[in-house]
Amino acid sequence: MKKMLDLVVTQNDKLNQNYCLIKLTTPDSSPLPSMFPGQFVEVKVDSSPSTYLRRPISVNYVDKATNELWLLVQVIGDGTQKMSEYKQGDIVNLLLPLGNTFTIPSKDSGQELLLIGGGVGTAPMLYLGACLKEKGFTPMFLLGARSKNDLLQLDDFRQYGEVYCTTEDGSFGEKGYVTDHSVLKNTKFSSIYTCGPKPMMMAVAKYANVNKINCEVSLENVMACGFGACLCCVEKTREGNICVCTDGPVFNIEKLTWID
Repeated sequence: MKKMLDLVVTQNDKLNQNYCLIKLTTPDSSPLPSMFPGQFVEVKVDSSPSTYLRRPISVNYVDKATNELWLLVQVIGDGTQKMSEYKQGDIVNLLLPLGNTFTIPSKDSGQELLLIGGGVGTAPMLYLGACLKEKGFTPMFLLGARSKNDLLQLDDFRQYGEVYCTTEDGSFGEKGYVTDHSVLKNTKFSSIYTCGPKPMMMAVAKYANVNKINCEVSLENVMACGFGACLCCVEKTREGNICVCTDGPVFNIEKLTWID
């Protein structure tokens, strides 16, 4: 059930010049609402004259031990710039949780699960990996970035599975795009989950389709309202046009038109 809550910032770490990791909790120590991998929140950004609408941010992680919600934020405009300036103790209004979730498979021997993230699209992969690990799986992660400095939270990912990386400049891991990585040639996966730039996800979807691998993608369309009212996030599917914020953001590639 969606809730509008005021949460308090417990920590805001600047990971590099383009990304920050914001951690929030409830001001009265009450439990956070249940959230699942793939869901997102809408953040109300105050004191930013050019920011009229909330900012959609993926659920990066939910730390149940500390009752904290993690948000990995890419600084790309006035709204996210203001978010990057949050300080410990600041109060932030959020609408949460929104959207559907990735599918957690039933435990079965021989399941090989690959989680692919590119850029800020790595954010939902961390919580998905944690939830899969909790269910008895050991997923593999394939993370892509432009350079070594853009690869984030690697130590966090390593808690839940083996981590592989690609960088466009070859400064870390294998050089190239995620679909070029040797792990795709050396391992037969039963399911792939991915989030990142649309061209990357489309390439992953085509790879999965050719190799008959179940694949779910988390779309990053602009989701200004979270209720399907503004129509900013419309995506064409085989069943017609849908709003990503209400019908997604997670879709099986069989529902999309990418592989037609």
